[in-house]
Amino acid sequence: MQPVKTRRYHSPRRRAAAQRTRRAILDAAARLFVERGYPATTMAAIAEAAGVALDTVYAAVGPKPVLFRLLVETAISGADEPVPALERDYVREIRAEAHPGRKLELYARAVRRIQGRLAPLFRVLQSAAPAHPELAALWAEIGERRARNMRLLAEELAQAGALREGISIDEAADVIWATNSSEFYTLLVHQRDWDADRFEHWLATTWTRLLLRHA
Repeated sequence: MQPVKTRRYHSPRRRAAAQRTRRAILDAAARLFVERGYPATTMAAIAEAAGVALDTVYAAVGPKPVLFRLLVETAISGADEPVPALERDYVREIRAEAHPGRKLELYARAVRRIQGRLAPLFRVLQSAAPAHPELAALWAEIGERRARNMRLLAEELAQAGALREGISIDEAADVIWATNSSEFYTLLVHQRDWDADRFEHWLATTWTRLLLRHA
């Protein structure tokens, strides 16, 4: 008697449906977090807004802190899944660009797009972090990651001989780190009513004037 063979069945249609469900959950969660804040947004409310069962939310994305982290990471990556910094399209474009000023222009454009997605979530996190240590730890982790990545960019500028005399790699990295933050974007765009085009242009121009030898 021959043993019964089991066959794994991978349906592209089923995978696509799962991706749509997950996307609906993330979109609903982002909207509710921004509208209601972190404490008032329940997983049940997210499930209802996404049109799925509560168990589906947990199965697709996990518990609430994991869900919020995923929203932050995908906002940074600009993709449905978190993408490591060096694998992001804009980082590859910046690293391939030889002209230092153009590198900063490309990065200013990327920051404008990232913060358009991330800054609203940052404001949610900022208000909730005192009562939710896991959110404070998340933001500290992201800040340290940004600092390491900005040092890599500053090192590229230094290796090209582009930094102004008297500007160290550490100082250049810290300047870029401070001004590419959600805090800085929120101050100018959300509190001082700058539009995104103005912010991008100002950021590129300011980095060039402050940091580069030939502005």
